[in-house]
Amino acid sequence: MTTSTTPAVRRSTAPQQLPPDSVPAAARAAGLTKVYGDGETRVVALDGVDVVFPRGVFTAIMGPSGSGKSTLMHCMAGLDEATSGTAWIGGVDLTTLKDRQLTDLRRDKVGFIFQAFNLIPTLTALENITLPMDLAGRRADQEWLDAVVTAVGLQQRLSHRPNQLSGGQQQRVACARALASRPEIIFADEPTGNLDSRSGADVLGFLRTSVRELGQTIVMVTHDPVAASYADQVLFLADGRLVDQMADPTADRVLERMKAFDPAGGA
Repeated sequence: MTTSTTPAVRRSTAPQQLPPDSVPAAARAAGLTKVYGDGETRVVALDGVDVVFPRGVFTAIMGPSGSGKSTLMHCMAGLDEATSGTAWIGGVDLTTLKDRQLTDLRRDKVGFIFQAFNLIPTLTALENITLPMDLAGRRADQEWLDAVVTAVGLQQRLSHRPNQLSGGQQQRVACARALASRPEIIFADEPTGNLDSRSGADVLGFLRTSVRELGQTIVMVTHDPVAASYADQVLFLADGRLVDQMADPTADRVLERMKAFDPAGGA
């Protein structure tokens, strides 16, 4: 990977678009840099990262604590603003968007799955799944919604509220919510962190199925080599830089690679 120096983040009144045939990826970044503080408190969380997330691929991001993996996800998803460099979702350069445009893009093109399920307790599973589209005044594509609900195994739980569901079922509702609007890309931040191993395996299996059978694109931050083994590829960060990648990962291979960056085996 190469490091490039780019101008400071720009702001304009209209998003810059690339011609469709020049957008081979669901998301990508060039020279992405994020700096916190200045002087003695200055921390470079991302240091000129160049990365591509191909369409229809499940990518895991790993690295030691403080490597920049969550910062990369937040900048790529439009949740945090890069200091310099560019980040693209489909054909849209995030660094050209104003706050309202970023909000619209996240709503229309990005799905999110977090460690906390973030479900509304007074709504049913189905109402939680369709909530983002309801708030946007959009009708769900019923055929796609049925396919998502079937894939996540919630057909018999749609009328249940969160407190009537297990933790694994609640996270599957969150996964279905992320998929329901058919986003350009889904960002998942430690999606199995609050689950037992069996429920976690169910959720990871669903994420893999959504990529292979439904054509979704998923980028997942994780510290767990077993979780990373469900992905098609693993990207490794260290000190804010992309330092390695692995195709067709296994838990053992990922663990060995992580030990090279962090002898304690932490993430």
